[in-house]
Amino acid sequence: MPGTVAADAVASPRTLLLVDDEPNILASLKRLLRRDGYHILTAGSGQEGLEVLASHAVDVIVSDQRMPGMLGADFLRKAKLLCPQTIRIMLSGYTELQAVTDAVNEGAIFKFLTKPWEDHQLREHIAEAFRLKGIDDDNVRLNAQLRDVNQALAAANAAMQALVCQQQHQISRDEVSLGIAREVLQFLPLPVIGLDDEGMIAFINGAAASLFERGAALLGNEAAIVLPQLFDGQGTPRLAAIDGQPYVVAVHPMGLHSRSRGSLVTLSRHGAGT
Repeated sequence: MPGTVAADAVASPRTLLLVDDEPNILASLKRLLRRDGYHILTAGSGQEGLEVLASHAVDVIVSDQRMPGMLGADFLRKAKLLCPQTIRIMLSGYTELQAVTDAVNEGAIFKFLTKPWEDHQLREHIAEAFRLKGIDDDNVRLNAQLRDVNQALAAANAAMQALVCQQQHQISRDEVSLGIAREVLQFLPLPVIGLDDEGMIAFINGAAASLFERGAALLGNEAAIVLPQLFDGQGTPRLAAIDGQPYVVAVHPMGLHSRSRGSLVTLSRHGAGT
C-alpha cells in the first residue's frame, strides 16, 4: 500500500540517487518520491552520478538508460564497481533489450522500468529496493557483530587455556613441593601429625607412627577422639604422657604463609635438652 511505503520510508530515511539528463524528469521524480521521506540526490549524467557516488553514501540508484556521453547501463556497471552495496534500477523509454539484458545478467541492474512510469508501481519498486538494501545492511552488521563475538570468544578461550596451563603448572609444582615436604616430615625425628580443617588426621610421620601403637590406623579419624591424651575436652592441646614420658603438644595452623590448610601437631619431649 502507498501509505505503508511512505510510513516505512519516513521511519527509516535512506539516500536515493536519481540520474537523468532531462531536468524536467528529475524534477518530476523528486516531486513523486519526496513524500516517501528519502534523502534525494540528483545528477544530470552518468559522470555526474559517479562523482556523487564518490562523495556520498547512496542506498538506491534510479538511472535513465539513454543519456549523452554514458549510457545508463554503463553508468550502473561503474556504479556497481564503485559502490557494490547499492541497489540499482534502470528507467528508460527505450527498449534496448540486449543492453538491459546484459546489465541484468552482470548484476548491475536490480529492476528495469519503462517510461512513462506508473507512479504507484515506481514507488513500490523503489521501496522494495530500500527494503532489500536494509536486509543487506542488517546482514553486514550482524556478520560484523558475529565476527566481533567470535574474536572475543577466541581471545577468551586463549586466555582460559593460558590460565589452565598456568594452573596445571602450579599444581604440578605444588605436588612436587608437597611430596618433598611429606618426605622431609617422614624422616624428622620429631613426631608430627597433620590435621585437616575439621580436625581429622590426614598425615602421620614415621616418628609419630612409632610413638603410637597402630599409628597408621589413626589416619582418617578425628584426632581429639583417637588421641584423647593429646587434647582436652575442647580440643585444646595439653601436656601429654606417652609411654610414661611427658610430651609438649603444639598445634601449628597452616596457611599463614602458603595456600595450605589445616594444622600440624608436633610432640616434643618435655624437658629434653635441659
